[in-house]
Amino acid sequence: MKNVKIYTDGACSGNPGPGGWGAVLIYKSVKKELSGGEKETTNNRMELTAVIKSLEALTEPCEVELTTDSKYVCDAINKEWLYSWKNNSWKKADKKPVLNVDLWQILLELLDKHKVTFNWIKGHDGNEFNERCDELAVKYYKDNFQ
Repeated sequence: MKNVKIYTDGACSGNPGPGGWGAVLIYKSVKKELSGGEKETTNNRMELTAVIKSLEALTEPCEVELTTDSKYVCDAINKEWLYSWKNNSWKKADKKPVLNVDLWQILLELLDKHKVTFNWIKGHDGNEFNERCDELAVKYYKDNFQ
């Protein structure tokens, strides 16, 4: 399997409001930047979408080190909440419905295809790739929805 590093971020102006996502994919010395967004969305949807779109961009199964500043995404995977939610008919421990089920279901399929390690970093703390993802996300929604 190819080893790929991915950095992702989501941004939203208002919550909900116009939002964007950005990703930087690195394979050996090659870097690829991706971005997109939605006119009416939430920050968490953009964080998840960044992860999904970056994994969907891979043309074959890969070993991925994915770095994000989203505790929402990292905790759902690393603390195995996602699997509990699925097993409990998309209900959280407090019996409330899980938000963004449509995106979590897509992510589960991608996690079956790729071997992904999720790493959390503090946002806006000087990591060049995290900063670049934020720039891509903000630029996308500003250019397209404001």
